[in-house]
Amino acid sequence: MHLHEIIFCATASPSTASGSGSVTLHDINTGASLASFKQTNAAPHCTTFSNSKNAQGGFFLAAQPDKSLLHAYNFQKVDQISLKIVLPEKLTCVALDPSGDLFAGGTAQGRIYLWEVSSGILFNSWDAHYRQINVLRFTPDGAALLSGSDDSGINVWSVSRLLDEESQNTLALPYFTLTDHTLPVTDIFCGMGSFPECRVLSSSIDHSVKLWDLSSRSLLTTFMFPEAISYLACEPTERLFFAASTSSEGAIYQMNLFRQPEDKGAIARAIGGGGVNDIIRITDAGSHNKRLITVGQPITCLSLSLTSNLIVGTSSGLIHIYDTPTHQLLRTISTHKGLSISYLATLLKPIDLTGHVSFNFNSSVTTVDTIPVKPVVPFQRMRDAKAREIHEVSMMLPPQRDNYEDESEFYSKESLLHDHAYFTAPSSSGTRPGDISVPHSRVSELEAEVVLLRGQLGQAKGVNDLMWETIVQKVVHTHTKSTSNVNSESTDERRTKRGRIDSDLDVHS
Repeated sequence: MHLHEIIFCATASPSTASGSGSVTLHDINTGASLASFKQTNAAPHCTTFSNSKNAQGGFFLAAQPDKSLLHAYNFQKVDQISLKIVLPEKLTCVALDPSGDLFAGGTAQGRIYLWEVSSGILFNSWDAHYRQINVLRFTPDGAALLSGSDDSGINVWSVSRLLDEESQNTLALPYFTLTDHTLPVTDIFCGMGSFPECRVLSSSIDHSVKLWDLSSRSLLTTFMFPEAISYLACEPTERLFFAASTSSEGAIYQMNLFRQPEDKGAIARAIGGGGVNDIIRITDAGSHNKRLITVGQPITCLSLSLTSNLIVGTSSGLIHIYDTPTHQLLRTISTHKGLSISYLATLLKPIDLTGHVSFNFNSSVTTVDTIPVKPVVPFQRMRDAKAREIHEVSMMLPPQRDNYEDESEFYSKESLLHDHAYFTAPSSSGTRPGDISVPHSRVSELEAEVVLLRGQLGQAKGVNDLMWETIVQKVVHTHTKSTSNVNSESTDERRTKRGRIDSDLDVHS
């Protein structure tokens, strides 16, 4: 199977009168629509997904802006809502941990809810900020949860503390807080690495993007832009990042996180790291290879593909794909005109997506019948101590092999031991001891047959040699005779001509 990258796109309607949006999966190479899931109108940062993995089908969740509802979908049911979950209040942002087990949702009142997806148990709910929460992000290992709010603060929460039963009745305190923005935080990017050995980028309306080091809980560098920044996209290797502005022209700034040396043989060095006073302004001369992409429309989301192509969503429903090194526009997907692109991401094509075929020996069985969907149940609206006490940890067992024939089912133990003895037993005379698969009488018959065939082959060879010699001698004799006749005729002709010439000479004389 060739790995196939697709685009996960969520759209929202500008108004209720113009209809609802949808979630669509596009082929990243052609832009063709592979699947569509309707009846969702999620705002930015309100859609999240978990891809198919570990023999479980993938799913995605979308929080609705007009009601306190969460729509759940799975890739095996195209154009269908798998479940409608009633929430305690409307959510302004959502996030799934990397394993797809924990779901976090933030509200306009600054409250965060933390549920388990498979059981629906509300593990914790607490007042995290003073104002609306705009973005939630789990670290790559799922050990920490980051929240950005309109109060200009970024709180880092330890997930283990949030799940601790003994701390449920106490005030939830953040692991630590990142406070250097002066206006609402708009986006957060968590770099690679386990918590706290990872770096974080945050953007704000205060025209800045800040680079943080979680291990030292300190600010490394501040990047200042000429306008407010709304969305971030960073390369996995953290060599560069893209920052999209909130302007109507749709400006995207590329900032390299390394300094290219003048000497070609020298090694590139990372920029920044000077702390609070280290400020890099892109308006400065020679500001580290700053580059600008102008889309021409307001940008509503930003993402980088697995091959590091920049994917941009606009308020008019267009999806632009740019080549990162050259900034060349590779493709535009315009199937969502009239809607606003609220979420963009790329993923490998789910194996249980409708239309796929199972990779077992029985090709007539589809993965829809063999891959179970990760369970998603209705969420609790209030914490229930009794439900938490009787809660059991769910685990998915390996899939059964009922859909194809296993070799052990038709290969008996006796046959296995016999074949093993045949190939491992020593042999000195060409036949292995204990080999009863070919009787000795049969071997004698085969040897006699070989002797007979060799005699017949010798007779056939003698007949062939005799025929060859006969034909060759006959052809050579015929050719010799014809040559002698031709030579004799030529001699007679020369003698006749010689006599005529002599007689003519006598007459003239």
